[in-house]
Amino acid sequence: MRQIVLDTETTGLNAATGDRLIEIGCVEMVNRRLTGRNLHFYVNPEREIDEGAIAVHGLTLEFLSDKPRFAEVVEPIREFVRDAELIIHNASFDLGFLDMEFQLLGLPPFREHVGGVIDTLKEARQMFPGKRNSLDALCDRLGVSNAHRTLHGALLDAELLAEVYLAMTRGQDSLVIDALDDGDGPGHAVASADLSALDLPVLRASEEEVAAHAAVLKELDKASGGKTVWQEVPAA
Repeated sequence: MRQIVLDTETTGLNAATGDRLIEIGCVEMVNRRLTGRNLHFYVNPEREIDEGAIAVHGLTLEFLSDKPRFAEVVEPIREFVRDAELIIHNASFDLGFLDMEFQLLGLPPFREHVGGVIDTLKEARQMFPGKRNSLDALCDRLGVSNAHRTLHGALLDAELLAEVYLAMTRGQDSLVIDALDDGDGPGHAVASADLSALDLPVLRASEEEVAAHAAVLKELDKASGGKTVWQEVPAA
């Protein structure tokens, strides 16, 4: 499955009142693995940038004055995201600006070019109800280092969001996923992977490692409000 983690920066908060997109960053994942293929553009908005927005992302009109206009980068953007599932934090904001930019060029809405959208803000609110769920807060909660992030930046934020998304959905990983890469699609089940020929050594955890593992499980259970599955299912 091909997914694109996407983020934008803008001149202000409201596309409907004339604010424009000034930066877009996209990070590609295939089968939950980062491929190293990214897309990143700064865009000349041809209008002033709100001081409040500059304080967030640090992008000035002077810096953007020699950058391409959106019409000049729309095709590589459209090709990069075509039919992929998008992962966006607070998706309605970014999609609102992208739809507006496409509309100004007489193109169908941006979201019609993609295969679907996952809003990680909505996912986080379900996973961590009543908690702060900004990208910074999720990085702190999920152990994703954002120490190098002093200002917002579309590509940097997309890279951080990719790590956050993978951490939020880690339960979807499979230890034998490599054995399934050559399968015939969704019907190719884990049970069909024959591991009988493998001679796997058994490394038992020490008492200290068992205690450390129990401490991590306790913290995860606390973070979920006591809703972890292993607390509900009796041990074998």
